[in-house]
Amino acid sequence: MSRPAHVTSGPYAPPVPGRELTAVSADGARLHVETHGPDGAPAVVLAHGWTCSTAFWAAQIRELAADHRVIAYDQRGHGRSPASDACSADALADDLEAVLTATLAPGERAVLAGHSMGAMTILAASARPALAAHAAAVLLCSTGSSRLVAESTVVPIRPGRLRTGLTRRILGSRLPLGPVTPMARRVLKYGTMGPGSARETVDACARIVHACPRTVRHAWSHVLDALDLDERVRELKVPAEVLVGTADRLTPPVHGRSLAAALPHCLGLTELPGIGHMTPVEAPGTVTAKIRGLVTAHLTAPGPAAPAAPAGPPVPAAPLEETA
Repeated sequence: MSRPAHVTSGPYAPPVPGRELTAVSADGARLHVETHGPDGAPAVVLAHGWTCSTAFWAAQIRELAADHRVIAYDQRGHGRSPASDACSADALADDLEAVLTATLAPGERAVLAGHSMGAMTILAASARPALAAHAAAVLLCSTGSSRLVAESTVVPIRPGRLRTGLTRRILGSRLPLGPVTPMARRVLKYGTMGPGSARETVDACARIVHACPRTVRHAWSHVLDALDLDERVRELKVPAEVLVGTADRLTPPVHGRSLAAALPHCLGLTELPGIGHMTPVEAPGTVTAKIRGLVTAHLTAPGPAAPAAPAGPPVPAAPLEETA
């Protein structure tokens, strides 16, 4: 697939990756993977959200790649990962497992950061062997585990059946988003970003979101509508931080508070005043600092040596192909 449209200059322009790879998921779905930064550096894995792509993490990649090995991938149907008929939380978990197993060495651990559906991906994979083997800590940005449509405040009326029905129609629309016009920017800003978001920030998000095929957008909207990962939240045993904007209409702070209360090892909940749903773009420095903090505390801090693993047959890695 061709690279999605995005800004080509400034802090939101995606850096050129050091390597581009294709990981193959359990059902054969092919996933575009990028790596940035020096080999052997502490590893960070980034999972983007609904209608986005690796370009969404441009600010984090640019800052972290100086001294981290940053791995970012396109969710199936997004960016340069081809669409698949399989759209489900389990498929997202399969894909994350494939990326982790293919890009991290046996025993290598990483900090995982997910935004929106990317954080839901981490929750969906909470009990998967690859997550247990490779995740040192996680950052869950602007996300929830259930009742996503019912709790959304995109439609500014009282909660209830009418608001839920209208929200379902808006988020599940099959209509094309069209070109990024001034009106399109205003609509996107209202629904997904804080009121103080700068024009260049809104434009960067709009270009990424508008590049998502409408069929993919529609298919994944149904998955998010029916999502229920409450039980899997309680299975996420690794240290986790939760981050949400107080002006988030898609996953309001009620979701972050619920996650913080349910996570077995929650390190804390941060609510960013005036920030909307697009936290890695709206508050790039804060998100990057949170990731760095997790790396320092859980990947590079001195600690007792881990016990030697018992001898046994090697575990095969997920298929990985080098992209020309």
